[in-house]
Amino acid sequence: MPPASRPWSAPPAPGPLDAVVELPGSKSLTARALLLAAVAGTPTTLTGVLRSRDTDLMITALRQLGADATALDPAGTRLRIQPAPTPLTGGGRIDCGLAGTVMRFLPPLALLADAPVTFDGDQAARTRPLAPLLDALSALGAHVTCLGEPGHLPVTVGPGENAPPLFHAPPCAAPTSTAPGGTTRARPDEPHRVAVDASSSSQFLSALLLLGPLLPGGLEVTATGPVPSLPHVTMTVRALRDRGVRVETPATGAPAGGRTWRVHPGRPRGGEVAIEPDLSNAGTFLAAALIAGGRVRVGHWPERTTQAGDAWRRLLPLLGGEVQEVREPDGSLSLQAQGTGRLRGIEADLSATGELVPVLAALAALAGAQGHASRLTGIAHLRGHETNRLAALVTEINRLGGSARELPDGLQITPAPLHPATLNTYADHRMAAFAALIGLSVAGVKVTDVACTSKTLPGFTRMWQDVVEGPAQSCDPTVGRAAAPAPGGVHGAS
Repeated sequence: MPPASRPWSAPPAPGPLDAVVELPGSKSLTARALLLAAVAGTPTTLTGVLRSRDTDLMITALRQLGADATALDPAGTRLRIQPAPTPLTGGGRIDCGLAGTVMRFLPPLALLADAPVTFDGDQAARTRPLAPLLDALSALGAHVTCLGEPGHLPVTVGPGENAPPLFHAPPCAAPTSTAPGGTTRARPDEPHRVAVDASSSSQFLSALLLLGPLLPGGLEVTATGPVPSLPHVTMTVRALRDRGVRVETPATGAPAGGRTWRVHPGRPRGGEVAIEPDLSNAGTFLAAALIAGGRVRVGHWPERTTQAGDAWRRLLPLLGGEVQEVREPDGSLSLQAQGTGRLRGIEADLSATGELVPVLAALAALAGAQGHASRLTGIAHLRGHETNRLAALVTEINRLGGSARELPDGLQITPAPLHPATLNTYADHRMAAFAALIGLSVAGVKVTDVACTSKTLPGFTRMWQDVVEGPAQSCDPTVGRAAAPAPGGVHGAS
C-alpha cells in the first residue's frame, strides 16, 4: 500500500462491474476465537484466521499472557493455540494499537494474572471510552490504576488484595463464598454479579461475558442501559456456547436496563474452530455494484451467522440494489448485489449495525447527489469508535460539497452535488472504505492513509482495483500485492 504521506487516488468505475470477491476472516470472530483458545482447557486449531494489525496485536498480547500461537500455513491463517497457564503471566505492557477488542477484551484477563498488566495504545486509542469496563472490573476486585486521563488508556489492571484466592485458582476450582470488593454470594456456587453501562460500546458487555466462565461460580452481568450493536453480544454468546460454555441470555422483550446475562463456570474446550469471512467488509464490495452498476458477488457467505454484516441483505435493497443468494457449484453460498447506478435515500435505525454506517453513508451521500435525502439514526455510540465517526462523516461529506449534519443520535444527509476532494481517513479503516466508494462515482477523489485498511483487510487497494478494473488491468504500482498476509481475491463473475 502507499505510504500514509502519499494520498491514494481512488479509482473511478469505468463501467458496470462484474466480479466475485473472496474475503479473509472476520476480525470480530477472530478476536473472540483467539481469546477463548488462549484460556481453553486443551489446544485449539483455528482456520480462516484474519491476519491484520488488530488480530496480530491480539496474538502478541495473548503470548505475553502466556499462551502460544504456532502458524500451520505460510499465511498464518491456520494457527495452533496452546492455552496459557494458570495464573496467566502478568507484569508486562500490552500494546492495544487502535484495536477495541484488545483494549477491552484483555483487561479482564489481568484479574487472572500473577502480576498487574499495563495496557496502552495509539494516541487515538487514548480517547476511546473505557471507564464502564474499568468500573465493573473494580467491582469484581481488580486493582485499576489509570496512568493518564481517568477512564482511558493507559491503564494498569491486576488482581486486588482480595483477589488471589479467587482468581489465581484454576478455572472451575472450588469457589469461595466471598467475592472480591466485599460483595457476597448466598452460596459458594452462585455467580458473581456485576453491572455495566454498555451504552457506549457493546464490547464492555462482551468482555465481561468472555471472563465469566473463568470465575468460580461464573458471572452474572446486568447491562444498566441500552446496548448498541447487540449482534456482537450475540456473537460472543455463540462463541462461548460453541466452546461448551453454558450461557443464559435475557428473556425476549426484557427492558433496556433490566437485561442480565449469566455465564456458568467451565473452561472453554479446545478443538477445531473455523472462522467465517468478514461480512462487514463485504458491504464495501457489494455496495460498489449499486454505485457503478453491474454485479458483485461475495463468496462463502455463511448459511447461519451472528455477524452484523448479514444485514446487507435487507439494507442494500433499501438504497436501490438487488440482493440474492447464489448457490455455487461446490455447494457453498454466495451473496450477490446488483445495481444500476441509480440510488435511493434511506431512513433507518442502525443501532444494531453501527459498523455498517460508513458504507451506508457513502451510498446516502451519492444518493444525495441524485436528489434524495437520508436519515441514519440509533448510532450515537459511533462517536467512541476508532474516531468520532459521526463528526468525521459529516466533515468529509461536506468537504465533497455534500450537505450533512449531525443529529443527537445520527446523521441527516440532504440533496447536494458532489465534487472531487482529498478525503481524510482519521486512521479509521471504515472511513477509508467510505472514501473508496465515493471515488467510484466522483472522479478525482484522493484518500489519505489508505493503509489504515490493514486493520481489518490487508491488501485492500489490490482487491479494490481488481473489482473496479478487473484483475488483468491491475497494474497500478501503488497497489501492494506482496504486502497482503491474508487471503482475499477477486475474479470475474461467470
